[in-house]
Amino acid sequence: MRIMCLNGWGGRLCEHLLPYVSEEAPDVLCLQEVVHSPASCNDWLTYRDGDHVLPQRANFFRDVCQILPDHVATFCPAAQGVLWAQDTSIPSQWGLATFVHKSHPVIGQAQRFVHKDYSPSGFGDHPRSRSAHAVRVFDYVRERSVCITHMHGLRDLAGKMDTPERAAQAHRLLDLARSISKPEDLSIICGDFNVEPDSETIGILTDAGMTELVTSRGFTGTRSSYYQKPSKFADYLLINRCDAVLSFDVIADPEVSDHCPLVLHI
Repeated sequence: MRIMCLNGWGGRLCEHLLPYVSEEAPDVLCLQEVVHSPASCNDWLTYRDGDHVLPQRANFFRDVCQILPDHVATFCPAAQGVLWAQDTSIPSQWGLATFVHKSHPVIGQAQRFVHKDYSPSGFGDHPRSRSAHAVRVFDYVRERSVCITHMHGLRDLAGKMDTPERAAQAHRLLDLARSISKPEDLSIICGDFNVEPDSETIGILTDAGMTELVTSRGFTGTRSSYYQKPSKFADYLLINRCDAVLSFDVIADPEVSDHCPLVLHI
């Protein structure tokens, strides 16, 4: 089974991302920063937050669904706000999505907020609402159940330092993962955590028996050249049994986002 975790950057590099994901076709894709604007026929819209202005793929969720037709897709919105088509505001949902190949039956799943709650009338003030999604699938090749949980960790304008909100978020993420798993299951927790490797968040998860693969396997960052800030860590993948890992990689080429895909083969 191959599992890919990726922050899709709102589909900003979809001309590279969509062919890459289509060709790789992982068994499970955990995708963060997903845009869903079903009322819009536009290909592109614009996100505006003060001086922070970004192009967004208007129906990024639909785009990925179309290139993974053999996957079951679940979209988990964190908020609905507005994107812009020039001077016209368009209601748009923002969150994360999980895609599971139909050959792996989903035998359990749960969606939960790890910070705040759903924001129905605006993206809200920072740090904004954050959701997480957990799936329990059956792997017929290995004859075992696998639990995969991912989130997009809260962004604090002050930086990636430890905060009480981030610690609470980590505990909620761990509780979510445990809520659908059994002791004998292979368990994976991943996502864009928006923290440093020595953070309290990583400590909470490793104290629970998880092994973090990005830094323990010697990778020096998870951000692509499109990310210009000094800190190059944001994305992590943890597993409860290292003996199940056949391979793990942080994909630097091709560049499909300002984040690198994390790819695990178990």
